[in-house]
Amino acid sequence: MKRIMFVCKKNSCRSQMAEGFARTLGAGKIAVTSSGLEASQVHPTAVQVMSEIGIDITGQSSKALHDFHPEDYDTVISLCGCGVHLPDAWVSREVFEDWQLDDPDGQAITTFQRVRDEIKERVANLLQNAD
Repeated sequence: MKRIMFVCKKNSCRSQMAEGFARTLGAGKIAVTSSGLEASQVHPTAVQVMSEIGIDITGQSSKALHDFHPEDYDTVISLCGCGVHLPDAWVSREVFEDWQLDDPDGQAITTFQRVRDEIKERVANLLQNAD
C-alpha cells in the first residue's frame, strides 16, 4: 500500500483538501496524511467547498511535518511550492512532486472552488499512476 504525505505551509487549505480527496478516491488502496511546515487549523472555507461535493473533512486536523518521519512515506506532494523548504529526506522519497497551487486563504469562495477542482484532478491522476 502506497503511503502519501501532502504538505503545505500551514496545513489548513490545499493539503487538507488533497488529503480529503485521496482518502475518498483512494479508499482501501493508499494511506494518506497531510501536514504543514507549521500546524494551524483546518480552514472553514476548505471544509465548506469540500462538503459542496460530498466530502467531509471535518474530522481532519492540522499537523506539523516535524511530527512525522520521511521514511514512513513513499510519495510526498508539496502543494504550495514549499518543496524548497523541506529537508532533503522528504524530497528524496520514491515520488516527490511540487504542485505549486494558488493559496485560496483570504480569497473569494470561487478561488477555493477552483483550487479544490485543480487538486481533485491532480490527486486522481496521482492515484491512477500509483496503481
